[in-house]
Amino acid sequence: MKIVEVVNALEKFAPLPLQEDFDNAGLQVGLTETEVSGALLCLDVTEEVIDEAIRKDCNLVVSHHPLIFRPLKCVTDANFVQRCVIKAISNGITIVSMHTNLDNAIGGVNYKMAEKMGLLSLKPLAAKNAGDTMGASGVVGRLPQPMEAKDFVGMLKRVFGVDCVMANQLLQRPVSSVALCGGAGGFMLDEAIAAGADAFVTGEMHYHDFFDHEQQIQICVIGHYQSEQFTNEIFQSIIEEKCEGVRCCLTEIRTNPIIYL
Repeated sequence: MKIVEVVNALEKFAPLPLQEDFDNAGLQVGLTETEVSGALLCLDVTEEVIDEAIRKDCNLVVSHHPLIFRPLKCVTDANFVQRCVIKAISNGITIVSMHTNLDNAIGGVNYKMAEKMGLLSLKPLAAKNAGDTMGASGVVGRLPQPMEAKDFVGMLKRVFGVDCVMANQLLQRPVSSVALCGGAGGFMLDEAIAAGADAFVTGEMHYHDFFDHEQQIQICVIGHYQSEQFTNEIFQSIIEEKCEGVRCCLTEIRTNPIIYL
């Protein structure tokens, strides 16, 4: 099977028109008419990830975050992005990224987060229409059973493997309805409130947005990387279902650049 067939399967699930205007999803580096030897699935492309692809004989790297987010005026060894481009081309590796198109896709990043949390009756938090393609920026659902706010935060820590959740004042009523938006999803807070959610879960939010929502909604910020860490599972399920015989490898490298001391 050629790389282009894998790319087509991914883009059918998360069409590129769903990406935000600022984004650069899709083909990043390399050729697509080559036969695929294996696909390495990751959140971020780093030099270590490219080395891992070489070791595992994967000539396709599928990432969530684009390697090339801003235009390159030159390709040297000046920074890790340019070094990754050089290393990928030198080793015949193609890099494809599914970013905000996968965030906005039905069944994409936010739906995977909701699945891990066990949310039921999922609905789009804000519908997105990109031509003939329908998507959703964030989702809202309900817990199987209402939870006290403290227990809800504890559940998030267990599910997403975080030591700390940034939260506002603990809600004094049970949490039942939950809205969420992975990554830098703080911009969806107003939509979460309008949807009547008891809690809003995201990866990043501005400091000032925490103010003035005490006892209105339980805000829980779990970290950008942490909120999107299960994205590889989406890639894997698409490729295994639509591209029979293509070997998938989930990266073993934790690419989160933030450490917690």
